[in-house]
Amino acid sequence: MPISADRFETIDDGNDGPSPGTNAYKILSFLAQHADQAFTQSEIAERTAVKSGSVGPTLVRLRERGRVEHRGTYWRVSDHVLSLDAAANHAAAVAASREEEPFEYDDWQEHAVDPRKQRD
Repeated sequence: MPISADRFETIDDGNDGPSPGTNAYKILSFLAQHADQAFTQSEIAERTAVKSGSVGPTLVRLRERGRVEHRGTYWRVSDHVLSLDAAANHAAAVAASREEEPFEYDDWQEHAVDPRKQRD
């Protein structure tokens, strides 16, 4: 059954990352916390309490989405995920620091460009 274009736009396609509580979330969170190491599937199963039969398929899906890397029998969080996390943390820190700075309207107005005085 077709859906409207508006409804289509509201569908969550999952690009924001795995939902909390899912196997993918547990595995990705674990690997991100241990970003300086790589683990086998059995080590991941032991440390995340994800059933060993679910770890492999979950890792494959995460690899297809570029969230983990695989070499030999070892898996680790991808550099891409780490760089996104670092960028998000930096943006949050900048935003938080700006919230503490007082806003001086008079200073801003002094440097503002009057659109009536602009020429093409």
